[in-house]
Amino acid sequence: MSANSRKLFMAFAKLHGLGTLSSNPSSPTIVFSPLSLIPHYLFAILQPPPSTIVTGPDTSTVSSFIDTLASRFSLKDLGNLSYFLGVEVLPHNSGLFLSQAKYILDLLSKANMNECKPATTPMSTSTHLHPTDGPLLPNPKDYRSLVGALQYISLTRPDVAFTVNKLSQYRHRPTTFHWTALKRLLRYLHGTLHHGLLLRRNYPLQLHAFTDADWTGDKQTYRSTTGYIVYLGSNPIAWTSKRQLTLARSSTEAEFRAVASTTTEVQWVLSLLTELGYKPTVTPTIYCNNLSATHYSANPVFHSRMKHLALDFHFVRENVQAGSLRVTYINGDDQLADALTKPLLKQRFHELLSKIGLLSRSSILREPINT
Repeated sequence: MSANSRKLFMAFAKLHGLGTLSSNPSSPTIVFSPLSLIPHYLFAILQPPPSTIVTGPDTSTVSSFIDTLASRFSLKDLGNLSYFLGVEVLPHNSGLFLSQAKYILDLLSKANMNECKPATTPMSTSTHLHPTDGPLLPNPKDYRSLVGALQYISLTRPDVAFTVNKLSQYRHRPTTFHWTALKRLLRYLHGTLHHGLLLRRNYPLQLHAFTDADWTGDKQTYRSTTGYIVYLGSNPIAWTSKRQLTLARSSTEAEFRAVASTTTEVQWVLSLLTELGYKPTVTPTIYCNNLSATHYSANPVFHSRMKHLALDFHFVRENVQAGSLRVTYINGDDQLADALTKPLLKQRFHELLSKIGLLSRSSILREPINT
C-alpha cells in the first residue's frame, strides 16, 4: 500500500464491489457502506499508513474484506490488534484495555528517571507556574522534546491532560521551575505506569459529556481553563484541557464558553458516528455544574449579560432548541471534567480517576483475558 494517505484514499475509492466510499481524503477514517460483499454492514479503515486497522461487525466479515483487499493490493495481515503506534491493546471479556506502558517506560528512560520516586498526583496544588519563575534552562531542547512526547500520552490518559497542556505553555522559554514540574509529572506516570482505559462493549451507545471551566485559573493572564470529557456509553472517547482564548468577566461566561466548546466536539462525534451508521436514540446531554450557564442554554431570550459571547450563546441555544442536545445541571462533586481544569488534592483526584474510566492493569487482570 502507498505510504501517502491521500493516495491510499484514492486507491480505495476505485474499489468497486466493496461498497460506497464516504469520508474525505483528509480524514483518518475510510468508511465503506455495504453493497455486494457485505449486504448489511459498514466498514471503517483507520490509518495512518503504512499501518492500517480494519474493523467491522464480526470476524468473518473482516476476514472477507481483508481477502478482497489482498487480491488487489500487496499487504500483510498481522492478525488481531495488539500494539499500534505506541498503544498496547489488550482484549478483555468486557472489551479492550488500552495502555501506553511501554511508551511511558521509553520516555522515563530518555529522561533518566527509571528509578524515580512515584508522585501521587501529576501537579501540586501549591504550584503556580509563571513564565519568568526561575533561571532559564541552559538546554531547553530536552524540555521541549519531553513535553512534545507527553502530548501523545494524553491520548489515552485524560488524567494528565491538564498538566501536559500547562507545561506546553512554557515550551518557548522553559525555566528550572518548569523542569521541576515536568519531572513531577514523569514521577506520577512512573507510579501509574500500568493505568489505562477500558473500552467496554455491550453498553447502551448514549452520547453524553461533562464540561467545566476554572475561572481566571491562569494567574499569569487571568484567562480561564476549559475542560471536557465526551462519553459513548461508559467509554471516554474525547477530552481536552485548554486555556480559553479571551478573558471571561464572570464564572458564567467562562462556563458557557466551555459549554460551547463541548457542543462543537459533540457535534463532530455525532457526525462521525452517523457516518459509521449509528443513529442516536437518546438526545446527547452535556452536564454543566453552573446553574446560570445551564439556564442560558435553554433561554429563548438573548440577555444583555451575554452580549460578550453572542455567537456562543446563539450556537448553543439553537442546538438545544433543535433538540440535537440537552444541557443539564450537575452537582460539582459529580463533575468529572474537574480534573481537566486545575490541579486537585490527592483524595479528590483519585476519587475522579475511576469515575472517569481510568483503571490499573492489575485490576483488569483479576478477570479472564481473551487471547
